Formats: sequence, structure tokens, C-alpha cells
Amino acid sequence: MQGKKTKHYHQMKANIQEDRGINEKQNSVNTQNTIQNDFAFTLKSTCLDENYHPSSETRLTTNFANLARGANRQQNLRNALNMINNRFNALAHLDNPKGDRYLVELEIITVTMSIDDKNGINNLPLIEVLKTNIFDHKTSQRIEGIAGNNFSSYVRDYDFSILLIGHNKNKSNFCIPENFGDLHGKLYKCFVNSATYKEHFKMSPIICLSVSSNKSYTRTEYQHPVLGFEYLQDQYSITDEYFSKMGLKVRFFMPPNSVAPMAFYHSGDLLADYTDLGLISSISTMETFQKIYRPEIYNANSVAGKIYQPSIKHEDYSLTRVAYDREERSRLAVEQGKYAEEHFIKPYKRLLEQWSANFTL
Repeated sequence: MQGKKTKHYHQMKANIQEDRGINEKQNSVNTQNTIQNDFAFTLKSTCLDENYHPSSETRLTTNFANLARGANRQQNLRNALNMINNRFNALAHLDNPKGDRYLVELEIITVTMSIDDKNGINNLPLIEVLKTNIFDHKTSQRIEGIAGNNFSSYVRDYDFSILLIGHNKNKSNFCIPENFGDLHGKLYKCFVNSATYKEHFKMSPIICLSVSSNKSYTRTEYQHPVLGFEYLQDQYSITDEYFSKMGLKVRFFMPPNSVAPMAFYHSGDLLADYTDLGLISSISTMETFQKIYRPEIYNANSVAGKIYQPSIKHEDYSLTRVAYDREERSRLAVEQGKYAEEHFIKPYKRLLEQWSANFTL
């Protein structure tokens, strides 16, 4: 057992060392705080700009990594970043007559986890998110935004692309495996409650996703000045239940001049715990990616009505000037789920089960 763990550790260590020279703007935070249950987290920050190159630690299905490959990688990134900044300034229009006051700066936060089980420390890829920062040209101030954008997780890939599909193979009725999402939820809670997270982030994450294409949404009369009209869902989705195990609630809002609502997963109070500029940074970032990856919903040529049923089969929509291979992204999700199974779930199964059974905040 020790030999297998040491082998996996050296494989990951070699990958990490190899990738250090890829991006000159990469800034390794190199902070490792041991927390309860002998788990520790390491954060690394990488600037996401038009010169970004994905490292081997990055899930290639992640939105920004998918855009940063191929012959048009730089133009893809430039177009996406311009879309984000234009949308931000359109929403943050107060005292911004030319629509160019703000610049959104994006950091890729890569989280690796170490398990100290008296057989050595193993750096394992866990979570990757985008963190927004806002630069105000008028005041020359840099304003902290929100982490959690573009939430990415190897364990989540395993749960949905390997475990869930395998559990329902050759079954006539779809069903959820027992304890589905328990481990992932506890790992997430462990991280966001760690000293490492609290040292680097002032606010809890907001994870913004597309609405479910097999649910119906009804617009309410409540309208938030930044988030827009709130929608209510007819029933919870698998994703909602999965994220609830991470300690996250969900609310659905359609921001001003958007065409469809988005799902905002959060802990605490979504309307009180964040600044308007912070919320705008998440909206502009995630709506841009949704327009690229779900144009049938988020770049539709008609606006969602009072009762809304999203569909990726909708044909009345416009394409952005950003290239995207949806089939490749689906295929890679399965491959990376298998990676998580091979390098994380199977080698540490007994240890993870024991940790999960005894985990408390």
C-alpha cells in the first residue's frame, strides 16, 4: 500500500514541477495549513489572460482550459475576456458613462489536498475555481471579487461520469446511489472552513451554473437591483441535492438584460453577504461562459417568459465568436472521472471512508 501511494505522489509531484515554467505569470501561493483530520490544502494562483496556457493539473473540461487550446486559443481568450468586461461595465453603469470604468481580473485558484496517513504526504488535485478581482480605473483601486466561479472538481467528475452512470447501467428506472455526493460534500466543507481558505478569501464562494434543462422555472415579482428577477424551480434537481451536501443553497435569478435565469449556489445570505460589484463580477464571468457553452439557453434570441422551460434543443439562438467543442468536453469529463477513480478514490478508499465517517466541522 505504501509503495502505491508513494508512486502516485511522485507522479503528481513530477507533473507539478514540470508545469511550473509554463506560465510566466503563474504565482504559486505555496501555503499549506494542516487542519483537523490530518488533511491539508495548498493553493496556487494563475492569472487568466489571453496568454494563459493550461497546466496538467487543470481539468481540460474546465471552461477556460477548453478555450485556451488549439490554433485560435489566444483569440478565444481575448474574445471571452472582452465579453466579460463589456457585460460588467453594462451592469455597473452608475458613474460609468462611457462603460469602461472597470476591468475584471481573473485568477485560476487550483486547490490540491494532502493526506498525511503516516505513509507520506500525497498532493492530489481537488478543486479549481475562478476568483474575480475588479480594477477601478477611476480610483485606481483593486477591489476583491468572489471565488467559486467556474467550479471544477475531479471528484464531481467521478461521481457524475463514472459512479452515477455505472450505478444505472442496464437499469430500467434511473436512481441515485446510496450516499451519493457525501464524500465530495465533506471535502468541500473541509476546504472552505479551513485556515487556508480563510487566510486568502474574505467571502464564501458563489457557484453559478446553468439552470436544469429538465425543470420548469416560474418568475416571481421580486426584483433585485443586480441579480434581477427571481425565479422559483418546480422541483430540486440532482445537482441541487448534490450541492446541498456541500452546504449550499440555491436561488435562481435572471439579471438585467439577460435572456434566462442562472442558478446561484451559496451559503449564508446571497443578498446581504456580497457587494454589488462582487455579484456583478460573478454574473459577467459566468454569463459569458454560459453564452459560449449553452448558447441555446443563454444566447437565445428571445427572453425567458414568466414560466420558463430551458432546452439545449432550442434553435433560435446566436453563436458567439468563441470556438467550442461540446462533444470533446463530454468525452473528457469521463476520462477525468476515471483519473479521479484511479488516482484518488481507489488508492485511498479505506482512508477516505474512515475520514468521511468521522468528519465534523
